[in-house]
Amino acid sequence: MHYYQQIQKAVDYIERNLQKEIGMRDIASSASFSPFHFQRLFLAISGFTVQEYIRKRRLTEAARLLLDSDEGILKVALAYQYHSQEAFTRAFESFAGMTPGKYRKKNPTFAGQPPISFLNDPGSKDQEFEMGKPEIVHLNRIWVIGCEYSTDLNEGRHYRDIPGFYDEFGRNGRYLHIPYRLAPDRVYGISCSFQDDGGFSFIVGEEAGECADAPDSQYVKFDLPEGKYAEFKAYGPAGQIQKIRDFIYGVWLPHSNYDRGEGPDFEVTDVRNSTFPDDMRIKIFIPLA
Repeated sequence: MHYYQQIQKAVDYIERNLQKEIGMRDIASSASFSPFHFQRLFLAISGFTVQEYIRKRRLTEAARLLLDSDEGILKVALAYQYHSQEAFTRAFESFAGMTPGKYRKKNPTFAGQPPISFLNDPGSKDQEFEMGKPEIVHLNRIWVIGCEYSTDLNEGRHYRDIPGFYDEFGRNGRYLHIPYRLAPDRVYGISCSFQDDGGFSFIVGEEAGECADAPDSQYVKFDLPEGKYAEFKAYGPAGQIQKIRDFIYGVWLPHSNYDRGEGPDFEVTDVRNSTFPDDMRIKIFIPLA
C-alpha cells in the first residue's frame, strides 16, 4: 500500500504545479522513486503516462478558467504552459471537441480529467487468481550477448516496438553470430539503461559463456546480476505479456511485501515450445531488494 501513498504525493505535487514548468525528476522525487520506475508504476496503475495525465489536467483546469474568468485565451494558454495560442487551441480542440472560443461561448457540461486519487487502492488483488502468484527465486549471474534496441514508455510505444525487436533478431539470424551459445532454445529480452524521459534500451539475445565476447559492434554483452527475483509465468497469447507487466507493477508489487531491487527486468522465451502469437511460453523476472 505504501506504493499508492507515495504515488499520491507525486499527484499532489503535480496539482500544486500545473501552472509551472515541472520536470519528471522533480515529480518522481516527490514520491521517492527514480524517474523511470515512477513512470512505469504510474502507467501500470492509472493507465495514463505521466505526461498524458499532466496534459489532461492542465487542459481541464484551463477549461474551468475559460468559463470562470474573463482572461484572454492567450493568457490562459500561457498560464497552463502552452507557449502560443495556436498550440493551446489545437490541444484544447483535440481534448474538448471544440476551440477555446467556442467552448467559452457555449458553456458546455464537460468533466475533463479530474485529479486521480491513489488512496482508494486502485489495484485489485483478486487479479492474482487470474495472473497467478510469482515464485521467488535466486538466480546466479547470467551473461547475455545480443542486439540492443531503443524504445520508451510514452504512448505505450514499448508494447508496439518490442515484438518487432524479436522479429528483427530472428528474421535476420542475429542469434547465429553469438559465440558459445549455452541455451539456443531460450531467448532473453532485457529492459535496461532507463532514462528520465521514459526511454530505455531493450536487448534481445541469448545466454553465452562468461569468456565469450560480442562478435562485433552490432552486439552487446550484458551481465544479469546474481540475486533474488520474482518469476512470473506468462503462458498464452502474446498480448498476455502486457497484462502481466501491468499486473506486476500496478497490483502485485504495491500489495506485496517486496520492494523492487536495482537492476533490469528481463524475460525468457522458450522458443522451442512457443508458437507466435497464440501460444507463448515466457517467464518474466523482476529483481527484488
